[in-house]
Amino acid sequence: MKRINIGLLSLLIIVLFNACATKSVTRIDPEKQVDLSGRWNDVDSRKVAEEMTGDCLNRAWRNNFQNKFNKKPTIILGDIVNKSHEHIEASTFIKDMEKEFINSGSIRIVQNDQFREKMRMERADQQKFSSLDTQKKWGKELGADYMMFGTINSIVDQEGKRKVIFYQINLELADLESNEIVWIGDKKIKKYVVN
Repeated sequence: MKRINIGLLSLLIIVLFNACATKSVTRIDPEKQVDLSGRWNDVDSRKVAEEMTGDCLNRAWRNNFQNKFNKKPTIILGDIVNKSHEHIEASTFIKDMEKEFINSGSIRIVQNDQFREKMRMERADQQKFSSLDTQKKWGKELGADYMMFGTINSIVDQEGKRKVIFYQINLELADLESNEIVWIGDKKIKKYVVN
């Protein structure tokens, strides 16, 4: 009798556990701010990209370039290195920045080295297989005037179930011909998390 009661009790616990562990998924607006863990997330990436590109675009370097050359400056986004304590996919942050620059209408963006090589392979393929009137010609690439690079850093201060996570994103824009740094920007984010 005890074995039956223990068996029924075990079965009841398993059923209750499975009932409580049911997963629910709800679609939400991608623009909605949801912060579950306190770690870097899509909202941080988007907001930092918007604020830093806005600051970069409104500094003297851009007007100086346009006044001197009478054209929009061209930027390539180089490495933005994650030196933080957590995994941050820098490529999503870079894409957010490229989008902001392009949508501003005042900056031209060229592909980074990884995608540039793929485009060159396609151009080479066109030389063999595309008609003469649709082939894309060699030597017509747009050269960048400036390169942007930077770091994502973090500091974690924790005591028991409470912690403060501090992120600092540092970016620099350098003239590719002279190596002159024409803009430096930083953005700080601080999050207080209680577990």
